[in-house]
Amino acid sequence: MGLLNLFRKKSPEAQARPRAEYSGQAFSGVDDEPVLGYIRNSQKTAASLRNMAALRCVSLICESIARLPTNVIHSGPEKALATDHPAYRLLKLKPNDWQTPYEFKSQMQLSTLMHGNAYARIIWSRGAPVRLVPLPFESVDATLGDDWQMAYTYTRKNGGVVTLTQREVLHLRDLSLDGETGLSRMRLACGAIKLARDAERAAAKIFETGTMAGGALEAPNALSDAAFARMKASLHDEYSGSENSGKWMLLEEGTKAHEFSATAKESQHIENRNAQIEEVARAFGVPRPLLMMDDTSWGSGIEQLGIFFVQYGLSHWFTAWEQAIARSLFTDAELGQLYVKFNEKALLRGTFADQFNGFSQALGAGGHAPWMTQNEVRDTLDMPESDDPDADLLRNPMTQKEPTHEPAQTA
Repeated sequence: MGLLNLFRKKSPEAQARPRAEYSGQAFSGVDDEPVLGYIRNSQKTAASLRNMAALRCVSLICESIARLPTNVIHSGPEKALATDHPAYRLLKLKPNDWQTPYEFKSQMQLSTLMHGNAYARIIWSRGAPVRLVPLPFESVDATLGDDWQMAYTYTRKNGGVVTLTQREVLHLRDLSLDGETGLSRMRLACGAIKLARDAERAAAKIFETGTMAGGALEAPNALSDAAFARMKASLHDEYSGSENSGKWMLLEEGTKAHEFSATAKESQHIENRNAQIEEVARAFGVPRPLLMMDDTSWGSGIEQLGIFFVQYGLSHWFTAWEQAIARSLFTDAELGQLYVKFNEKALLRGTFADQFNGFSQALGAGGHAPWMTQNEVRDTLDMPESDDPDADLLRNPMTQKEPTHEPAQTA
């Protein structure tokens, strides 16, 4: 019996191999109600991006987050970049073997907006993070254990199930009711998005089946066959198309032209579509003009709208990213020594003249105390450091006398 047990004993490799297990309700086939419900919810969430307002909001937030530099910084008085920390390379240069930092952050942000959560597996080697691998949202089940640690059950493509610890997963979550998983903004705003999509379909139906004539020609008497044929051919050949825009028509036999004006119903339809665009924008915190709406806010107020978007539409995402990265990639000892910072100044740069006006004040022009050195200004503009030995001093180079390097004269 002992000999048989010896042969039945599993190898270490077999014991470590993940097994697909499910302790809940039995699966009843492709018509299983939980599966159908999951498929329906996924299809609704993905279909929401077919609305142009929702697509613009989501793409604007994802692209803004993805293109901003994400720095790991020492929290000392010098606030130097922590280029020696492995998280710096993952966030700034190469998160994994097939994605750029832009692609990685964009994918994670999109998953958070669509589903309320985004997951990336952290590959550790010798105590340091070396890869960030994004995980499909639908393949991860996140729960908070009795030990107050998060556990993530990940289902692989081959059906195997792996349980990952909190240290192995970068979890970015949106607003949360239980602190474990976030809520999907796309699903919370599904009513407004559905109304917006219905308004789009109604507009498409009007163009498909409605009468789109711009006006009518009225004759006091019935036109002769020859006059009718000439007028019909003239309208088609001489006055149709953009190249004939603005041309004058020649009417015969007392015919008069009457232009159709927009009806109250059509005006209300346009108003309803604009209102639904605003509802979708409100869910994501995006100002209407940034959705290419023809508002009076364009022009001189567009700079303030950009600041508004960064402060109220993006800044909370900066904080969510920064704190999630610090929680997952820093040790407890490093939390007081390092911090993560998005460089939102890249989104707040004004015109060329505005930048130089701000830099002149930073250097001390206008009676201001200088708070930037010449080399700091040059670094902001991606210029090499100056060879001037005083370029790292806080001084106003326009008013402060340049130091002389001539030898002192003797009597």
